[in-house]
Amino acid sequence: MAMLAEKESLTYKKIFIFWVPLAATWLMMAAEGPILAAIIARLTDPKFNLAAFGVAFSFGVLIEAPIIMLMSTSTALVKNRESYTRLRNFSLTLIAICTLIMLIFITPPVFYFIVQRLIGLPENVALLTHQACILLIPWPGAIGYRRFYQGILIRSNLTRRVAYGTVIRLTTISTTALICYLFFSLNGATVGTLSLSLAVCAEAIASRFMAHNSVKQLISHEHAVHAGKSLSYRYITKFYYPLALTSILGLGIHPMVTFFMGQSRMPIESLAVLPVINSLVFLFRSMGLSFQEAGIALLGEKNENFKMLRNFALLLGISVIGALSLITLTPLSYIWFHKVSGLSLELTQFARLPAQILILLPSLTVLISFQRALLVKNEKTTPITIATSIEVVTIFTILFVAIAVFNPIGAIAASIAFVIGRFCANTYLFIPCKKALT
Repeated sequence: MAMLAEKESLTYKKIFIFWVPLAATWLMMAAEGPILAAIIARLTDPKFNLAAFGVAFSFGVLIEAPIIMLMSTSTALVKNRESYTRLRNFSLTLIAICTLIMLIFITPPVFYFIVQRLIGLPENVALLTHQACILLIPWPGAIGYRRFYQGILIRSNLTRRVAYGTVIRLTTISTTALICYLFFSLNGATVGTLSLSLAVCAEAIASRFMAHNSVKQLISHEHAVHAGKSLSYRYITKFYYPLALTSILGLGIHPMVTFFMGQSRMPIESLAVLPVINSLVFLFRSMGLSFQEAGIALLGEKNENFKMLRNFALLLGISVIGALSLITLTPLSYIWFHKVSGLSLELTQFARLPAQILILLPSLTVLISFQRALLVKNEKTTPITIATSIEVVTIFTILFVAIAVFNPIGAIAASIAFVIGRFCANTYLFIPCKKALT
């Protein structure tokens, strides 16, 4: 099925209708963090288990990094039987590699060398983290599988089905976590990662079933005759390599920040509140992240819808700044961190300033998602990697200098580094995006 932008003229209403199911999908995924953090915070030893869950999740997203961009790639490249088959085979190979890396990572000699010798986690937190990571073995495979088929759904203008899959995921997470909380004596970190793994597996299976008709059309004889440009494995690798490297660099930020938190002032408190703060901010960042695939699908073959999508992104960026400010700069922060997330009064006070520093991050995420969409649509993926490299180096430099010289509280240093790093990446991408439009 052709993309919407190829069939009819675009309006702001059509952009909204196409984008809102994707936004709902990301928003529901963003809700996972607060739900799990709230339950973990109400179980035994919440400070240590929140820290362990945060560290385990950071490693999980790092190992899944090479497959994150499969959704954007299948949205952009899957057009017929040949492209579907080759990109599917490419995706399954990546999934196998990422799963193997996960298995190597959780072997005790490798795991404890990284988390104790390099990061410096206390023994009790390291043990909790190891138990949690073992439960994340299915995570990279399920994520890659469902993102590949979700890209096909987006290209087929079936974004609502993507949202339906996420409803299944969120329902599975909530149900699993509540059952564990009510009927089993499991530690919080284990509850969190078990819920995540079962949920992404359920979503992956659902996504494949919902994409069945779209796949059937792709591999049918009638669709295959419109083959267009041949999609070789060499071309897929050339197209995807910068995107995979971008994800690895971008998601590698989380373990890197975890390392610096272990060396900072008040490390356990910082590690405990960062998952809660990141979960809150991600609720609003998700609005921008969801815009990337919408931009790829709707820009048009010659970027004819650029101005309309740019204006939509501008309004979206302003909206997410206002919404996050309303929570972090008002007494609502107490309600969120203490009443909803279940943090102690001490950790609630501790979390406020880092959260306030991150107010600009959701709007910068809207901008970078639109910039990436423009570059992916025009098959210019290398600048995306360069921008992410700039972001990672900036974050690393700020954290290294801050912690080595000024000894700040870790969570505050991390928040400052996140905002400045993303701003530098946005700034770099303006020139490549301008060239892509000419």
